Amino acid sequence: MESSLVDVLEALLFVADAPASAQSLASVLGLTEGQVEQGMEMLGSRLQEKGSLEMVSIAGGYQLCTKREYAEVVANFLKPQRNRLSRALLEVLAIVAYRQPMTTQEIDLVRGVASDYSVRALVERRLVKEVGRKSSPGRPVLYGTTQQFLHQFNMKDLNDLPPVQTSEAKASEIVEETL
Repeated sequence: MESSLVDVLEALLFVADAPASAQSLASVLGLTEGQVEQGMEMLGSRLQEKGSLEMVSIAGGYQLCTKREYAEVVANFLKPQRNRLSRALLEVLAIVAYRQPMTTQEIDLVRGVASDYSVRALVERRLVKEVGRKSSPGRPVLYGTTQQFLHQFNMKDLNDLPPVQTSEAKASEIVEETL
């Protein structure tokens, strides 16, 4: 594997605005996915040895990011606005993530309150999206999580979701801790 391929991969990841899949990189470069993955391994090793960047595998692709030891200084420089999710948005997002695809009515049944606003807000933030229509009267919209959801919560795929705690005692402990 030539270092020029590693340099090309680094350049492509640098300009990518979202995680780039091995498949998309392979098609652009006219290579096999295996060759791209081998180049990515070399790039990851090179970045790990020196510099302030590292390559991460996230949301079904590869992306460059700042190493953890530089996070604080970068955050101070960028002064990012905190775009926190409210408790209602987090509830709806968790329900959709674990039970997708779901309709707004199904989400309402789980929560016990109307969730229209929360679903719209999550769609605007690109954390959930329309994934189809349910084959029932009225053909309601089905919602599921997006690649942006995986990216924002630093997951490769939905298998990275933590297991659901089913015990009522554990659930009440969590509620008490958050109040």
